[in-house]
Amino acid sequence: MRPTQVLDSFPASDPYGSWPAEEYAARCRERGQRATVVMDLDRDAFLVVALEGDASQG
Repeated sequence: MRPTQVLDSFPASDPYGSWPAEEYAARCRERGQRATVVMDLDRDAFLVVALEGDASQG
């Protein structure tokens, strides 16, 4: 398994929940970077992580 690149982190306690993380991931995708949001239970945070490859692949 390859390590996952974390692009940014947002606190789960944010009053808007995962929205800031989802918006950041959407901006990454607009720039052609494959990104998604995952929950890190240990850190109590939403993480925006890069997916392998770029948007033109797959």
